[in-house]
Amino acid sequence: MSLDKTGIAKRIAQELQDGYYVNLGIGIPTLVANYIPEGVQVEFQSENGVLGMGPFPFEGDEDADVINAGKQTITTLPGASFFDSATSFGMIRGQHVDLTILGAMEVAENGDIANWKIPGKMVKGMGGAMDLVASAENIIVAMMHTNRAGDSKLLKKCSLPLTGVNCINKVVTNLAVLEVTDDGFKLLERAPGVSVDDIKAATEGTLIVEGDIPEMSL
Repeated sequence: MSLDKTGIAKRIAQELQDGYYVNLGIGIPTLVANYIPEGVQVEFQSENGVLGMGPFPFEGDEDADVINAGKQTITTLPGASFFDSATSFGMIRGQHVDLTILGAMEVAENGDIANWKIPGKMVKGMGGAMDLVASAENIIVAMMHTNRAGDSKLLKKCSLPLTGVNCINKVVTNLAVLEVTDDGFKLLERAPGVSVDDIKAATEGTLIVEGDIPEMSL
């Protein structure tokens, strides 16, 4: 058994702390807004110029004029504000965002991330990812552990064009929670029903396993 995208988002939501300003990347990270722990208040920021995003709207409640950086419709909470992208990137570059949650195509054991381009394929482009990884001090990646062919996405070295170098702190996948250290990926938790051997088999990069590894609590 492994987690689906919702499960990954639920686990990452446990990393939120009261009072945090949080930037959510495109894809799985956007789901985190739906699972804020009880008693925790955070402000979600989007680089297109929104502060105070709420959970995704229910079908029929969408407002096409209220979107995130990935052009997905969103909701806003009381007190939310809208501003130009220059102000938004000023927040990011000024290190006023406490936590950044990004998707990725590949992550290397030294904390490099590739999440914007596959040569020969049409993608949306870099967006604000390079500014985020260059400025943020706390970055969590949400991703599947392997690609559709079953090959590891947690590598010794990224094969795709890089977004940032030595910048990722933690990775949450459908199989595990891993901390990026100077020595490689340190296994912190495993998904329910997933064994350490399963994670080893799916990880190309150096995997550090110390003691008994607990299951995630979702």
